[in-house]
Amino acid sequence: MEFDDDELTHFEAHGAAPLPPAAVDGHVAHDGARIWYASYGSGPPVILLHGGLGHSGNWGYQVPALVRRGRRVVLIDSRGHGRSTRDSRPYSYELMASDVLAVMDELHLDKAAIIGWSDGACIALILAMAAPSRVEGVFFFGCNMDPSGTREFVATPVIDRCFGRHAKDYAALSTTPDDFNPFVEAVSLMMRTEPNYQAADLGLIRVPVAIVLAEHDEFIKPDHAEYLARSIPNAEMIYLNGVSHFAPLQRPSQFNAAVESFLDGIGP
Repeated sequence: MEFDDDELTHFEAHGAAPLPPAAVDGHVAHDGARIWYASYGSGPPVILLHGGLGHSGNWGYQVPALVRRGRRVVLIDSRGHGRSTRDSRPYSYELMASDVLAVMDELHLDKAAIIGWSDGACIALILAMAAPSRVEGVFFFGCNMDPSGTREFVATPVIDRCFGRHAKDYAALSTTPDDFNPFVEAVSLMMRTEPNYQAADLGLIRVPVAIVLAEHDEFIKPDHAEYLARSIPNAEMIYLNGVSHFAPLQRPSQFNAAVESFLDGIGP
């Protein structure tokens, strides 16, 4: 049965679908933080990296679908997000990319495909540049690789509903539940000033990449997404019609079909 939540009214009230029981979950201590992870199912591994201010539970519609397709799905809460902690250093995408490698080492994963959403997409592409031997391919949804790629922020009811859900989830999951406002300020500073990669950097990427843009993305300029697809060798450009930056929550079946097609194309 199709499930649509274009206005995020269900997500605001209830969050995404509950995650299934994990085969393995825990924390790994890495570089001043304790990083939460969980693993589901078996088969070729795929890591799902959530967006800024969110947490791994936002992938509730994707995990069961990928497990049914014979994948081992790994979730990671970015440092300072969800169940993961942080130290006093400013957020950086490179630091969060190193956290992903620490989880892969903990789980003895030599290589994995990575599905990244928003900030998670940036982290995934940095991994493709910094540690290509560990990355099977990158599904890069809804992010920029330099500050020029973002639209001027305009609040909308959909964004407000998502933000409200993030606030509730932070209070429920974080080890610092009263610090949501400082958390938002710190993450927002990173988003405004990073990442800072140029076409020459992108041209060095040698893993399969899909640049994925929603038709109504509230944050990313279409010409920036197309520039990324041109700059990364052999990258595929994928457009998701009728959805916005929150496509994995709005129309899960449509988003999942694009993910599964990408994974099928790059192989295990």
